[in-house]
Amino acid sequence: MTDYKNLIDMHTHTDNSFDGNHSPVYMCEAACNKSLRAIAFTDHCEVDAYYKDNGERNVRQAYFEIAKAKSAFMGKILVLNGIELGQPAYDTETADKIISSQRFDIVLGSVHNLRNRQDFYFVEDFSKTDIKKDMREYFDEILIMLQWGKFDVLAHLTYPFRYLYSKNHIREDINDYKDQVDEILKLAAEKDIALEINTAGLRKPINRLSPEIDTVKRFKELGGKLISIGSDAHYAQHLAVGIKTAMDTAKEAGFDAVTLFQHRHAMEIPIE
Repeated sequence: MTDYKNLIDMHTHTDNSFDGNHSPVYMCEAACNKSLRAIAFTDHCEVDAYYKDNGERNVRQAYFEIAKAKSAFMGKILVLNGIELGQPAYDTETADKIISSQRFDIVLGSVHNLRNRQDFYFVEDFSKTDIKKDMREYFDEILIMLQWGKFDVLAHLTYPFRYLYSKNHIREDINDYKDQVDEILKLAAEKDIALEINTAGLRKPINRLSPEIDTVKRFKELGGKLISIGSDAHYAQHLAVGIKTAMDTAKEAGFDAVTLFQHRHAMEIPIE
């Protein structure tokens, strides 16, 4: 594994996420100890539960606390104020309102659950579901989200695969959905939306990146230019875990830079 100079982590969660555990300041201290050059805090905002979960207050609180950390660590690490929008296409009017409510550096787009169903994270048993049908629906929802397209990074493309494996030891093959995935990658490339290489799976039973090398290569073949890398850390100790592996993967797929977003503008950071 290469010892890279420019380590950045563009997908992390603080205790402003329902499943986060540490404050932005504590996370920044850990990031500095790990020699990160930049960190983006992208706390959860599930658009389809925005009003039920008092989302406006949560987004405002997260933004304020990250802004304080940004000021406190100025000159030590670049702190980016972001958000992970879950299911934005389920209510695009609300999603537009959220994005315009603060001056975000980076917006991640995610699908964590199918319409009117629970997050894949909370499903206890997948054995009673039609997995192929659900996964086709999942990839359709990703495509619909991309058609809306008002975000910077397509996060953890194979998100459900984590839990299919951890709950029922089902190892799905992305090639079973090749036509849909090609449409997704092509549209992301056309819209200059970055494909994220998410490293959380390396800390989980599935022990895989999301997505894996073949999908990253296919993104490049279909015209993709921007790669984002994130640990999806919910604990300070998980910051940057797997980032070097993800950078190896990006390089092997033909990319010579990873992408950092500041003020919603893409900046390429050389892989060196």
